[in-house]
Amino acid sequence: MNDDMRVFISADIEGCTGLVSWSQCGRPDGQHYDFGFARRMMTHDVNAAIRGARFGGAKQVLVKDSHGSSKNLLVDELEPGTQLMSGHGAAVDGMMQGVDSTFDCAVLIGYHAMAGTRAGVMEHTISGRVHRLWINGQPAGEIAMSAGVAGQYGVPVVSVSSDRAGCDEAEELLDGVETACVKYGVGRHMARCLHPSETAVLIEEAARRGVQACKGHFAWRPESPVTFRIEFNRSEEADAAGKLVGCERIDAYTVEFSGPDYATAHRGAWNLLQLGSLGSSADQ
Repeated sequence: MNDDMRVFISADIEGCTGLVSWSQCGRPDGQHYDFGFARRMMTHDVNAAIRGARFGGAKQVLVKDSHGSSKNLLVDELEPGTQLMSGHGAAVDGMMQGVDSTFDCAVLIGYHAMAGTRAGVMEHTISGRVHRLWINGQPAGEIAMSAGVAGQYGVPVVSVSSDRAGCDEAEELLDGVETACVKYGVGRHMARCLHPSETAVLIEEAARRGVQACKGHFAWRPESPVTFRIEFNRSEEADAAGKLVGCERIDAYTVEFSGPDYATAHRGAWNLLQLGSLGSSADQ
């Protein structure tokens, strides 16, 4: 066992215990009445993963808050000794900001299925502007995007928690990944949710098994050069995204960005998504 084993945890919110609607997952105002509950459940799931990682041999754990503004996790309620990457604005590796080659493995908590997945609870890819996204011609979501970032540093993703659809997506993409299913989607905003006491055990065990066996896992690396193709929901979003230097406009809704390696292509894709938001606010 590595006496200095380091584990990176990236935490989203839509795939966390008990959550079924964005009215729970946004800001604590009148439109998002249950955000306090969502923060507690996100922290609950992350703590289970931290405990599991430590039982699996982790000596150091860094958690990246990867939802929205990245100010969701309750730092004072995290397992003692954990470090938290919080806030936004300076990230170059998206939801995996902070991971590097010094980590032995990564764990994804509270992730969700890609846009267009039937019975995926709150299924989407990065934002509601994206209809579909592909990496090197293969349909992809945030699980693949994050696994690719870890992979560029040689870090395997060994455990994922999500709803059933998200777990299926992870298992199809990542050989040998340990998954913890916390709910079973009925529709985009309906699920059969397991009790938090049960999901804590499932997440902890999946993280423990994954971390314990991390030396037998391979990092997921798409073949270079890497191409991200993004199909937006509206043509004006593609109009705005298409202004990025180096991208290629495919059709009214679709823009591509290619790079010599995953890091370059991934950062280009995030820039496309950010520019696309300008089209969302264009005059109608």
